[in-house]
Amino acid sequence: MATTTDGATPPLPDESAHRARTQAELLRAEATQHKKLAHRRAEFWAKADVALGFPAALLAAVSGSAALASADARVPAALGTLLSAGFAAGAAFLRSERRRQANKRSRHAWAAVEGKASVLLAREGIGSADLAELYEVRQTALAAYEGDENPRPPGPLPPPA
Repeated sequence: MATTTDGATPPLPDESAHRARTQAELLRAEATQHKKLAHRRAEFWAKADVALGFPAALLAAVSGSAALASADARVPAALGTLLSAGFAAGAAFLRSERRRQANKRSRHAWAAVEGKASVLLAREGIGSADLAELYEVRQTALAAYEGDENPRPPGPLPPPA
């Protein structure tokens, strides 16, 4: 058996293939978990958007019509308008629509990692280049939540201008 200069035994080809397959399985499991989490978060923020936006619109409409209806209804209409403004401010502060979109982007990015890992696992041999590519897709998925809608494609950075 061959040894390296530091006296360690290099991994056998079957052993390195097994390690690569194990890494791909771990990445697929991680991607599945993150994808489900992003899906639940996107659903939550969609519900939060509706829960704050609908009452704000409804209160604004009712308050406006009540204020125009009679002079006696102006005080309750003013309170309704204040509540409507509070709901609208809460919705703007939480940015629930933006968070929902970010979680959808994250969910799609993790689904891409999961799909790529599944394709790799369906193949016979997984090489180090395949794993490196899978890790690049994972990095893109990690940055998908914070990033914009068009993240930088994987690969080397472009030369500075």
